[in-house]
Amino acid sequence: MRANCWTGKRSVEVRDVPDPTILNRRDAIVEISSTAICGSDLHLYNGFIPTMRDGDVLGHEFMGEVVEVGRGVENLSVGDRVVVPFPIACGVCGACERGMTALCENSNPNAGIAEKLMGHSPAALFGYSHMLGGYPGGQAEYARVPFADFGALKVDDLPDDKVLFLSDIFPTGYMGADMAEVGPGDVVAVWGAGPVGQFAIASCFLRGAERVIAIDRFDYRLRLAEQTGAETLDYEQVSVPEALTEMTGGRGPDKCIDAVGMEAHHAAGALHAYDRAKQATGLETDRPHVLREAVMSCANGGIVSVIGVYGGFTDKFPMGSFMNRYLTMRAGQCHVHRYMPRLLEHVGNGDIDPSFVVTHRMSLDDAPTGYRTFLEKVDGCEKVVLTP
Repeated sequence: MRANCWTGKRSVEVRDVPDPTILNRRDAIVEISSTAICGSDLHLYNGFIPTMRDGDVLGHEFMGEVVEVGRGVENLSVGDRVVVPFPIACGVCGACERGMTALCENSNPNAGIAEKLMGHSPAALFGYSHMLGGYPGGQAEYARVPFADFGALKVDDLPDDKVLFLSDIFPTGYMGADMAEVGPGDVVAVWGAGPVGQFAIASCFLRGAERVIAIDRFDYRLRLAEQTGAETLDYEQVSVPEALTEMTGGRGPDKCIDAVGMEAHHAAGALHAYDRAKQATGLETDRPHVLREAVMSCANGGIVSVIGVYGGFTDKFPMGSFMNRYLTMRAGQCHVHRYMPRLLEHVGNGDIDPSFVVTHRMSLDDAPTGYRTFLEKVDGCEKVVLTP
């Protein structure tokens, strides 16, 4: 089959690779109908996630049709259309039973590698390094789905564009709002108006937020956020902490959501240069400018919710501000399985059409172009969907 493979820093290539096969009684094989390039795929593309190998199949946002099931899969049949969550979860361990499927205790065969960096291992992820399982991803014609009886969600007759993003970015954005406990009357600031940030903004409104303020530097992203109802700030034009203080009568936002993560960009200043230099020399793995700014901007007693991906270690974290002002921080890879049924209802009821983030459609063979287009923000690129 054809699949998009990681071949080194800033390099991917569509290759012929072996077709996946059933390896476990709870497996299914899915023929991919749609797959997408995620912002966190760019961390792999830019070389910031360790334990990648030449030829690794990328992609963790995908859906398609079941073409084969293992003998232990009783709730799926050949011909079912399914969306597949990006964390691989067994459904029966302690973490899964508590709904924390991104922390599944059984899915990562390489847990020892993750433990060296993180202390304990999270769940395995599709197409996201050998540290996190080494499972081939879904930017391909077919994918093997482990624990398919627990993970794959049947979606009936809804078109791909409306349900594809249940695999990751819609639940991730919603979890950002959920971890922040966003509710009626809240003022929320969201750093990053990429696809995850857009879904965080939309989710805040779904949960009743009074105001949402989106922070980015690209006009097309800020315009898209405004169409959802957000107020916007261009961080290259204003001091974000000062602007947020002024917009909130001196209090700061009640809730702050970091939808950027480890490759945060800052307009100028010594601290940005410091982070770039430390990251380039391996003395720091992540650029935490947004995280610092969210902590410093949040209202006293507020919540900082982190859904942007971080890979390792950050420097100059404002712990004094965090501790003295009674702030709460919650962070994590999304427990997609927990949110998928609820968000599918929102889509089915017409509360939201997730396809609003799609700007570019390409064939799977054009994946290298898609990665460059997404990375370089060419032609207003917000989200690339690939069709095998």
